Amino acid sequence: MSAYNVHEGEIMSKINTAFKNGKAFITFLTGGDPSIECSKEFILAMERSGADIIEIGIPFSDPIAEGVVIQNANIRALENGATLEKIFSLVEAVRKESQVPLVFLSYLNPILHYGYNAFFSRCKNIGLDGIIIPDLPFEEHLEISAEADSNGIDLISLIAPTSEDRIKKIAENGKGFLYIVSSLGVTGMRSEIKTDLKSIIDTIREYRPNIPCAVGFGINTPDQAAAIAKVADGVIVGSAIVKIIEAHGEKAAPFIVDYVKKMKAAISS
Repeated sequence: MSAYNVHEGEIMSKINTAFKNGKAFITFLTGGDPSIECSKEFILAMERSGADIIEIGIPFSDPIAEGVVIQNANIRALENGATLEKIFSLVEAVRKESQVPLVFLSYLNPILHYGYNAFFSRCKNIGLDGIIIPDLPFEEHLEISAEADSNGIDLISLIAPTSEDRIKKIAENGKGFLYIVSSLGVTGMRSEIKTDLKSIIDTIREYRPNIPCAVGFGINTPDQAAAIAKVADGVIVGSAIVKIIEAHGEKAAPFIVDYVKKMKAAISS
């Protein structure tokens, strides 16, 4: 079971609820890679295979927090005609068949260009649940947070290994879950996770015991996922899934299903 506790009277979002019955497995793909239609198929396949929350990356030309695997996925999606409007339509299409919690991962520029109010209003109307903005400094999050809150969208905060002196502020303001970055650097598969994640999560729980903590960046094997699940409420995997899509393209669904089932079993054991 999950280690976090919900305070009495705390309003739970769909994202919070995904952690209620055990360790959550959170998956990621880049929207539109290799096509919008394939992204819908892959999202539904991941849900059927055990994914509890699914992140959809909005393709962007300069994804500074991403390693080469997800950078290339962004390039492929943009070259194949993915646009923000098409990603909105993707969520609408998924919502006709599924209520799995959906989270955008977007850089700030597309949101700023679209307009904060218009963007989050559209997110609400299509049934999105949360958003992660890797290049949004915590000190500058208030305006976006207000728009997200007013539209019922959880603005999910990231806590990096270098954030110890700011953990209290970030934890107190986090929504949905806190995204604990396992390693310094960009996203990508790693052979070892050396960060003292337990210490970071224990510190968070001192300030905010009622918010789930999920760990991402670099996790790609069942053994890694099982080890992370011993200290965290959820495990996030992106690059490994994007790598499967890169290798198999439109025919990736059965390979994604097999991988997600193995990872979900590992963190649930």
